[in-house]
Order: sequence, then structure tokens, then C-alpha cells
Amino acid sequence: MTTPLIPVATVAQDLDEPEPVRRRRRRVRSRKASPLTYLVLVFVVLASIGPLYYMLVMASRPNSDITSNPPPLTPGDQLGENVTRVFDNPDVVFAQALLNSLMVSAVATLTVVTLSSLAGFAFAKLRFRGKNIFLLAVIGTMMVPVQLGLVPLYMLMGWLGLAGSLWSAVLPFLVTGFGVFFMRQYVSQAIPDELIEAARVDGASTFRIFAQVVFPALRPAVAVLGLLTFMERWNDFMWPYLTLAPENPTVQVALSRLSGGYYTDQALVMAGTLLATVPLVLVFILFGRRIVGGIMEGGLKG
Repeated sequence: MTTPLIPVATVAQDLDEPEPVRRRRRRVRSRKASPLTYLVLVFVVLASIGPLYYMLVMASRPNSDITSNPPPLTPGDQLGENVTRVFDNPDVVFAQALLNSLMVSAVATLTVVTLSSLAGFAFAKLRFRGKNIFLLAVIGTMMVPVQLGLVPLYMLMGWLGLAGSLWSAVLPFLVTGFGVFFMRQYVSQAIPDELIEAARVDGASTFRIFAQVVFPALRPAVAVLGLLTFMERWNDFMWPYLTLAPENPTVQVALSRLSGGYYTDQALVMAGTLLATVPLVLVFILFGRRIVGGIMEGGLKG
């Protein structure tokens, strides 16, 4: 019987690593999941998917079934009818609300990722006067409740003549303190100083170093920050409710209007909620592996 060959790269990596790291790596490789682990994972999956499944059940049923006792546990046959009623509702332009939320979330995600990456790189790797003070100011913005800034922010949008337009829902969130701090921490751990110094020796400018050396290494962090930003802006209710015109809402404002009035059509609300959830699910399906990989890579680096 022949002995399986061990790759030379793996042997070299094990020799270069300190002994505590090698012991921890061997423990991770030999560790197996117990039945209790699988039981906990199944419970977590059911608890996570359960509300989404029940929302689908309620969105495909008439109102009489929703209030029945015991409640139904299987999907009905009226999903298409309820979805049609959502888009045909005269009080809420739901298709426009979906488009508005998509535009606001996409623009905010793009700008937050880009500007936060640039600022994080500057705070982590560049030397300039007042860097620590500026970083403390950015972190300080994370400690101020959002509700405290609603009134002055609304007055500022009015002074700029943007109140009621989609620009008023986008401009205040072009960059966030959390995004800058998150990218700064990731750049500090993921990009060695020697790599940047080598690029400078080769004659690369600061922007070229960021575009060709730093940003490609930030893809896991970019995926995580992009998903968090997209979800935050998509689910935002208070600020769009205050600043946007009633005939030009976002999806969360539209859902609140579907549930308003003297009588709440639960099937209509559940169908609208299902439509509002689909884009988030699609984003996670498309970028889920990269997002989970980014979270795991950050956890291993920590």
C-alpha cells in the first residue's frame, strides 16, 4: 500500500508556522460535529426560515383563512391574485415604491463602499496631520442617535430645495461612520505595510496603490459592507417617511400605507411584505458565498 503524498506547499506552510498555530490547526482539522450540533443548526434554520414561510402562507390565502383557528400551515392558491391587488391598489403606487427603494439602496451601497474604502485606506496606511482626531470624529458620529438629526437634516434638505425628492433620501447616507471604521480595521489587518512600500518603490502613486493593490484585497469586506448597507437603506422607514412626497414613497413607506386605514387587509399586507422581501433574498443568493467568506476571513484574521 502506498503512502499518500503531502503537498510540498502544505509542509512548508506547517514548518513556517509557530507551534501553537500548528496545534490549533490540527485540532480544527480533527474536530467533528456532534449530533447536538446538527440539532442546534436545524433549530436555527427552522427559526430563521419559519417567519418567511409563514409570510408566504398568509400572502397566498384570503383574509378569512388568516383569521381562522387553527391558522393554515400550507400555502394557498391566491398568491397571484393578492400580488395583483397590491400593484392595483389606488392609494399606493407599489411598483414606483419598489423602484425608488432599489435606486436609493443601490446608490447608497455604491457610494458607501467606495468612499468608505478610500477613507479606510487613508486612516489605516497614510500619514497626515490630525489623522487620529479625524478618526475620532468619524467614530463619534456612530454614537449619535439617528433620531436627533432628523429635524436639522430635514431643514437642510429644505434649504437645498431637495425635500420631497429622492435626492433627499440618498444624500445624507453617501458615507457612514461605521463603513469608514469597518474598512479602516480591515485594511489595517489585511494589507501589510511592506506591500504598500514595495508598490511605492516601483513608482506607483497613492491612487494606483489603492486601485491595484489595496482594493482587490478588500473584496470580502466590500461584500459584507455592501450587503449591510443595502439592507439598512432598503429597510429604512423613518427618514423616507419624513422627507419623501406621499406620491413618491419607498417600499417601507408603501407597506405602512397598505396597513393603514380603519380596516387592514392582512392578505394584501402580507403579499406586499413578500414582494419587499424578494430583493433582499435575491441579493443574498447572488452574493451569499462571498459575504459568508468575508465574514469567516475576518473572524480568522481576528
